[in-house]
Amino acid sequence: MRRTLIGIVTGDQRVKTRRVEVARQYRHPKYGKIVRARTVCHVHDEQEESKAGDQVEIVECRPRSRLKRWELQRIVKAATSMEVAAAAADASAEEEETVAEEAPAEPTETAEQE
Repeated sequence: MRRTLIGIVTGDQRVKTRRVEVARQYRHPKYGKIVRARTVCHVHDEQEESKAGDQVEIVECRPRSRLKRWELQRIVKAATSMEVAAAAADASAEEEETVAEEAPAEPTETAEQE
């Protein structure tokens, strides 16, 4: 029996390959807190029918390359253009925050340096 998962397409830039994130929740074994996690799967999409933001069902298959171990089974729910734009805006905002954190602070001039 081959495993099937449902996830969201987050990357569709490559030819016949999609990046799908499968969200999951589990209870932390020691602390008991509910933890959210995601699994990234690289999926073979022969017809290139899925786009970013689509909810898709994927099925386990033989290894097709170093990363691809899954095939696209079907598109569960197609994304609207508004959902894709909102996801892109969220991603760019997160990217700007990480760039701002990594930038070194500019030195300030004091009277002693003059």
